[in-house]
Amino acid sequence: MNYEDFIDAKTHLEGDHGFEPVAMPSAAFDFQRSLIGWSTRKGRAAILADCGLGKSLMELAFGDNVVRHTNGRVLHLCPLAVSGQMLREGERFGIEAHRSTDGKVGGAGIYVANYERLHLFDPADFAGIVCDESSILKSDDGATRSAVTAFARKLPYRLLCTATPSPNDFTELGTSSEALGYLGHMDMLARFFKNDTNTCDTGRKWAAHGGGSAKWRFKGHAEQPFWRWVCSWARALRRPSDLGFSDARYVLPDLVERDHIVETVTRRDGQLFSLPAIGLAEEREERRRSLTERCERAASLVASTGEPAVMWCGLNDEGDLLERLVVGAVQVSGRDTDEEKEEKFLAFERGEARVLVIKPKIGAWGLNWQHCAHMTTFASHSFEQYYQSVRRCWRFGQTRSVVVDRVLSSGETEIGRNLARKADQAERMFTALVRYMRDGMSVDRQRSFVKPVEVPSWL
Repeated sequence: MNYEDFIDAKTHLEGDHGFEPVAMPSAAFDFQRSLIGWSTRKGRAAILADCGLGKSLMELAFGDNVVRHTNGRVLHLCPLAVSGQMLREGERFGIEAHRSTDGKVGGAGIYVANYERLHLFDPADFAGIVCDESSILKSDDGATRSAVTAFARKLPYRLLCTATPSPNDFTELGTSSEALGYLGHMDMLARFFKNDTNTCDTGRKWAAHGGGSAKWRFKGHAEQPFWRWVCSWARALRRPSDLGFSDARYVLPDLVERDHIVETVTRRDGQLFSLPAIGLAEEREERRRSLTERCERAASLVASTGEPAVMWCGLNDEGDLLERLVVGAVQVSGRDTDEEKEEKFLAFERGEARVLVIKPKIGAWGLNWQHCAHMTTFASHSFEQYYQSVRRCWRFGQTRSVVVDRVLSSGETEIGRNLARKADQAERMFTALVRYMRDGMSVDRQRSFVKPVEVPSWL
């Protein structure tokens, strides 16, 4: 064993399982080529790149390299209604991809499908798997996570990609590592973290407290080794400069967030004035009671502009009322079939529908709407849903300032403050993650120039 191998064994760094790229898209920018090359050589990797940085191109290029190298097939999983967009991206970049909705496959190539169709496919038919918007795996007891992990277990080549706003959510990193075939979720906890509750029921406690709570903390000096371990199989970036490249092509326009507070006509029993809702029960009641006033305000902000707009909602009643209030609005709802959803998305992208009414859980992930620069949204505690919703329009490639009109009732102001707190926390967390990753990459580059030293057998 040489000295470098000895250090690797002590630092838990994951090795390479891939090969040198055999193809590189001519359209790829320098940082994209770097990530395509790194992920292909790694073989089993995660790219945590912000919206608009070209994850679709990198995913397709990874799959294309696996197909060329193995003369086999790659399954490319996407969120609902994103499959069509992925196929169009393949045509744009000259990478052939096929859609399969029934599990049937032909010869070697990339096959695109929705996560909901995974059970129809046989892992024995594939040499690799690519998961778009892989934050879907963050639920440590979710059915989708279990299905994807089981499917990928015997595949030699795997790539996870996501633009999650908080990629150092430990739960997500643990489930991603497990899906890639590295440390399992529980193994990650045992190696790097200490449970302050002193209970052996670690899995349930971890899920209950969201991974980053005070119930869990790093062991001793484990924080830096933990991030170096993550760096050995993942790359994270908000902009190309996070990896040392130029940001010249990637400058975001202004984001204008405007809060609109509406007064609710009805009051809670026994109240003369509107007071902030306390607790989930009061917040649900406040949302129902203020539904009409909020929808009317949101509709007034969109109706007279004549510009494309997205109206995000959370309740079926909100979506139905918004669709009635805004002339020409098209609603995408859970009642629609997959084909109906995709047709409505295409109508919005082509300009045939000016206003799209939709819930974040249906359309906040993976879709590109740079032609739109205006949206309305209602109060929500989920920063991830809000972030992803905004980034459908406010993304690299957008040429105009994006306006987000947030409509809240006077009783929902605490929800707004909580969302702002989470936004600040997410920014600090990602900044720390990028710093640790750049430090880890720097150490790895320095070690690559160190002459191997033989370690005595007794050591």
